[in-house]
Amino acid sequence: MRVAVHTDCDAIADLYLRAWRIGMPFVHLAHSEEAVRSWIRDRLVPTHRTLVAVHCETVVAMMAYSGDGEFFWIDQLYVDPAHARHGMGTLLLERGIALAAGRPIRLYTFQENQPARRFYERHGFRAIAWGDGSRNEERCPDALYERPAG
Repeated sequence: MRVAVHTDCDAIADLYLRAWRIGMPFVHLAHSEEAVRSWIRDRLVPTHRTLVAVHCETVVAMMAYSGDGEFFWIDQLYVDPAHARHGMGTLLLERGIALAAGRPIRLYTFQENQPARRFYERHGFRAIAWGDGSRNEERCPDALYERPAG
């Protein structure tokens, strides 16, 4: 695991797009593939704190995070579907828990994304609010999850 650098952008975009296509076929991606690549290259990696998990020199998972003082936010957490269930998501999530430094951690996931919901619930997160999709770009019902402080 390490901090993402500019040369990781293509690999991050590839795994992000694969995770959406394979892991969430029920959600329409709100932006074109090129727009996603541009966002990762020009905004996500340079302006967010982004970690990658690397296996055999290949980026296999990523997590972007932020904090607003009261809460620590996991803004993005994706594992390449070919590497799912090998502990990479847990590795990144545990690093996020450590970085939260005792603050509550929040994140959004889609209600229909049962594997993600089970993953977060196994790690102490609980759904605290349900959305109808009107507040996200994909217009897909979501859930706000929180892991309590401590």
